[in-house]
Amino acid sequence: MNGAESLARTLVSGGVDVCFANPGTSEMHFVGALDRVPGIRCVLGLFEGVVTGAADGYARMAEKPAATLLHLGPGLANGLANLHNAQRARTPMVNIVGDHATYHRQYDAPLTSDVVGTARPYSHWVRSTETAREVARDAADAILAARTAPGAIATLILPANTAWEECDGPAAVGPVPLPPQVPASLLSKSARMCRRGARCGLILSGPALRGHGLRLAGRISAATGVRLLSSYSVARVERGADRVIVEPIPYPIDTAMNFLKEFDALILVGAAAPVAFFAYPGKPSVLTPERCEIFTAAQPHEDIVAALQVLAEQVGADAHTSPVAEFNSGGAATGTSSAAALGQSIAALMPEQAILVDESVTSGAAILQMTVRARRHDLLKNVGGSIGFAMPAAVGAAIACPDRKVICLQGDGSAMYTLQALWSQVREQLNVTNVVFANRSYAVLHRELQNVGAGVAGARALSMLDIGNPSLDWCALARGMGMESTRATDMAGFNRAFEASAKSSSPHLIEVVM
Repeated sequence: MNGAESLARTLVSGGVDVCFANPGTSEMHFVGALDRVPGIRCVLGLFEGVVTGAADGYARMAEKPAATLLHLGPGLANGLANLHNAQRARTPMVNIVGDHATYHRQYDAPLTSDVVGTARPYSHWVRSTETAREVARDAADAILAARTAPGAIATLILPANTAWEECDGPAAVGPVPLPPQVPASLLSKSARMCRRGARCGLILSGPALRGHGLRLAGRISAATGVRLLSSYSVARVERGADRVIVEPIPYPIDTAMNFLKEFDALILVGAAAPVAFFAYPGKPSVLTPERCEIFTAAQPHEDIVAALQVLAEQVGADAHTSPVAEFNSGGAATGTSSAAALGQSIAALMPEQAILVDESVTSGAAILQMTVRARRHDLLKNVGGSIGFAMPAAVGAAIACPDRKVICLQGDGSAMYTLQALWSQVREQLNVTNVVFANRSYAVLHRELQNVGAGVAGARALSMLDIGNPSLDWCALARGMGMESTRATDMAGFNRAFEASAKSSSPHLIEVVM
């Protein structure tokens, strides 16, 4: 057995059975091992940002890591933007990055680079293997690191000769450590703070936003009146009818500060304290008023659900039922296209247990507000803020949950970063509806131009925010990658296209002219 086969067998035995890949010469022995090792689904991406973004979306829904296969330092570098997003989302992931053979590095061939240095800022765990006999052990360590709470980016760098040289065989992955328990004293203080009622907020993240964790938070809110909050961008939250409503802290700085001024206390449950996404002249970086007490009840690596269980017991929540959203049976919108109208139609027409992957940017706030009371669904957002997230993440989410419709809400500017994901959706015949909001502009930056006090913009400045000259033809771009597409110029056209796509399991793109 060679090192490549020992790697593949270690991945399978460690529960990593999907690999998103863009391989090159250094990874050919691993590609060859796929024919000899059953149990790995390998998904080709035509750009490394699609590969890493798909692995992110997969892990968020599957709740276990996928592997990526990347070619040398430049290939890894191409995938870093979505690795940044995955790292911020605390997504488990195992990156396999090829490198030059150990004896070839000395010759400084054109693709030679510092792969470890490239990986380190975007990985929680990095190791470069030096011999074939270490490959399986190092792969097992990488899987264990990725699966340890709250989830980690593990990057394993394999020189080419470690793939073709002989080794001893696969390695077993050790037991995943249980997350540590939260000290009872911290939860007692949290219980006292919760009794402030609506002046106190629980900021939830991770497991607190889904399943039993979210239901416990709802019972705590019912017992005490504490408000349930989250950051604007979350890795995953369960929403819709019969689920507990969590209020996202608004993204715009002035709106966020106005929203948070009512709170005397905020309790962090696996979450970070709210800060501005960017610095703005004359405005604070911390969004909460000075009087607001901020207290960490549970850190991301701790057992968040168990902490909520204890907190629920301490506030006497056992006798209370979680308040949940009622389905909004309002019909689809009519007339001209707008963010609010699109949100109304999506809420009315999307199927049960859909997965919304949102990078709609300018249109997002109104659409997500309208879908709070839609049928039950999961929402995945871009936690790291590096654009080009949604279409690749939709690939991964659809592979993780093939029986669920994935709806990708995508701004046209950010879609151009990773539009190659459409090709992967078609190649794998994934159950994805892509809704591209074509406003022909980096519209959010028009607002930011004013927020940062950059002055009155003239023609040259505004041209830097305009992507309508020439206009992008998203239907043509989709068809060029084999995907069916529809252009909607009003709500009647959108409703027809969206309803038809929601009933189909084939990938589709709807370009909405805004």
